[in-house]
Amino acid sequence: MGETGTDKALREGSSVKRAAIIAAARDLFVHQGVDRVSMDAVAAQAGVSKRTVYDYFGDKRRLFLAILADASDSLNASARDALDKHLPETAEIATVPQLEEALTAVAVELGTTIVGSADYAAAFALVAQQRLQTPATEDDVVTAPVENALAERFARWAAAGLLDAVDPQLATAHFGALTLLLAYNAQPNPASADPARVRQIMIDGVHAFMRAYGAR
Repeated sequence: MGETGTDKALREGSSVKRAAIIAAARDLFVHQGVDRVSMDAVAAQAGVSKRTVYDYFGDKRRLFLAILADASDSLNASARDALDKHLPETAEIATVPQLEEALTAVAVELGTTIVGSADYAAAFALVAQQRLQTPATEDDVVTAPVENALAERFARWAAAGLLDAVDPQLATAHFGALTLLLAYNAQPNPASADPARVRQIMIDGVHAFMRAYGAR
């Protein structure tokens, strides 16, 4: 049986409400602290009933984890899109300069997308906030899928003689530190992030990475 207009509208409405709750909770948690924010406050800012918040997320802990999960899904999707666009599995890269050019394109796109995003910044801030309160916490924005995808590519290029990377996972960590992490340190506020500055950090970071890992 096909979908009715009412069924579709209800699903779309539910998606909108969920997004509104996530956005409201993320903003309140960052500015007031998770422990200080009530579900009533989240509901009021989201423009829904407290019952709706509980129906969607169950409790504040699950709401917090949903914020991190949403950020993780979005970040990994953006990163995979950048990899597939600039470094597809079938990419014909035969020289170190070609590899540096492709990696730079990936880094610039990720820097523009991630460093300038208030949503990602808020999620990272929440993780930092929770670690100050509970150092042993394992709650985090999950980046393993895209890190593994990049490490697999690094392993292939090492086998092809373009990279000197005995440990592709370590190379991936160094790549992230020289690009995205460095850009975040330099431009911590997405509202005032300078795209040109972020772009230059990405370019310089990839160049430093290739000087360390590029085959000679």
